[in-house]
Amino acid sequence: MQAIQIINYLRQQELTVTLTDDDYIELSPVGKISDKLIERLRKHKPSIIEELRREQHQKIEIIRQWLFKINEPEEFHYLVIDKCKAHPEALAYFLKHTCGEFKVKDSFEKK
Repeated sequence: MQAIQIINYLRQQELTVTLTDDDYIELSPVGKISDKLIERLRKHKPSIIEELRREQHQKIEIIRQWLFKINEPEEFHYLVIDKCKAHPEALAYFLKHTCGEFKVKDSFEKK
C-alpha cells in the first residue's frame, strides 16, 4: 500500500511519474523534486516499480481490448502496444481513445 500512496502523492503534487524500460523512475518537472522526496523514493523503489508496472500492464490491456473492439487487425496490434510501452504520451493518447474522449469522424458522414 505504501507504493500506491507515494505514487498518488506524487500525482497530487502535479509530478509526472513514469517507469522507463530499464526500471528507472522518471519524475518531472525536476524543479518540484526535493532531496527528501528522492530518499523516500529510494527507500520504496522496488514496490513503486512493481506498482507502476502493474498500472502500465492494466492500461496496455485496456488498449489491447479496444484494438479488438475496433476490429484493428491483430497482426498490427504490436505497433500500438510497443509504442505505448515505450512512450507515456502514446499510452495517454490511446487511453483517451479507449474512453471515447476522441471522436473519429466517419469519412462517409455527410457534412
